[in-house]
Amino acid sequence: MHSIQHLLFHDGNFLGIEWGIWKVVGWLGNLVFFSRVFVQWYYTERLKRVVVPVSFWWLSLAGSGLLLSYALCYRKDSVFIFAYAFTWIPYIRNIIIQRRHEDAHLDCAKCGAASPPTAHFCSACGTSLTGAVPPAGMGVLTEGNKVNKG
Repeated sequence: MHSIQHLLFHDGNFLGIEWGIWKVVGWLGNLVFFSRVFVQWYYTERLKRVVVPVSFWWLSLAGSGLLLSYALCYRKDSVFIFAYAFTWIPYIRNIIIQRRHEDAHLDCAKCGAASPPTAHFCSACGTSLTGAVPPAGMGVLTEGNKVNKG
């Protein structure tokens, strides 16, 4: 018991770390950033194919933001700062792409399933999607299988 206590509290500090607000921010950033691996793994196992869910990008953005804050405000280390200074660009871009992809799908009037904007029939129930209203700028699928942007 004494050895466990000595291991957890070394020199009067939990895990031998001198804790402060910025240490908490840094460790929280590590935790959030690392957790994205488990999220991606969970979705991949659940769907039995490689999947990168949008939550992966949100966790990446939050974790790298916390780590950048830690690097800027506490460590003031140029290497650490540069490592996280630009990672937010692809994370935000992927979040935008995912949102546009979700918004571009047509909802089936009969069963509510989402179908790609170019689909003619619902993949879940087979109902015709002709005349379904896609997102702005995508046009409307007409009987002749042509997109009418009018």
